[in-house]
Amino acid sequence: MSNPELRCATWNIHRAKGLDGLVDADRVITAIKTDLAPLGLDILALQEADEERRPHARILDVKRIAELTGLTYTQESRDLRWGSQSDGFLGNILFLSDRFQRTHADVIDLPGHCHRGALAIETRVASCPLRIMTLHLSLSQPLRIIQMRTIGQYLRRRPLMQTLMLGDFNEWRPRGGLMFHRRIVGTTLEGPARATFPSKRPFLSLDRILTDLPKALSEVKAISSANFLSASDHLPLTAVVKVSKRI
Repeated sequence: MSNPELRCATWNIHRAKGLDGLVDADRVITAIKTDLAPLGLDILALQEADEERRPHARILDVKRIAELTGLTYTQESRDLRWGSQSDGFLGNILFLSDRFQRTHADVIDLPGHCHRGALAIETRVASCPLRIMTLHLSLSQPLRIIQMRTIGQYLRRRPLMQTLMLGDFNEWRPRGGLMFHRRIVGTTLEGPARATFPSKRPFLSLDRILTDLPKALSEVKAISSANFLSASDHLPLTAVVKVSKRI
């Protein structure tokens, strides 16, 4: 059996605040319906998808997004959300296709003045184990290093398998500096940088899709449309990832 390939996307929706300063969740739903759903995604990761401050209240209609994309919202369990009024964990929400058999899930608190976090879901797809993580890191470079070290420590405690990370890393340098070093994360992450911010004239590669299987990512691109420009200050990033039993 050949190694499966998955189409994935990550998008920081900026709490549904568009470039005009208006908060309108319907514009996010419209962009997902018209520009992301037709891609036939297997994975959709969203960041800043709950309110910024406690109780981190929900913003989106996750059931509607699931219907539009054909994906499953993965965080029905209270343990995978910030609270009863949230849809995600500190704004991180993950949708997966029915190709996946989920085996384990965790949320990870990341240190810093502004509370940040990650969601990790371990799965199997076509007999291949795959860990999928969505995350949102700090604006501070020293804190990003500490946060990636925290993620690296988490990975070391978990079973060895290919890991796929999608999210807003807030790192503008294409190579990422020390935060992506193997001594920090415990594994070598690969994935080309594509400019996603600001959405109107993107020149910073803040959003990334990374994996520790060499040469596993293809068709990595930031996608732009009038719908995305009206909905958020970030553009979505999409890619195709090859999954393998061996890393």
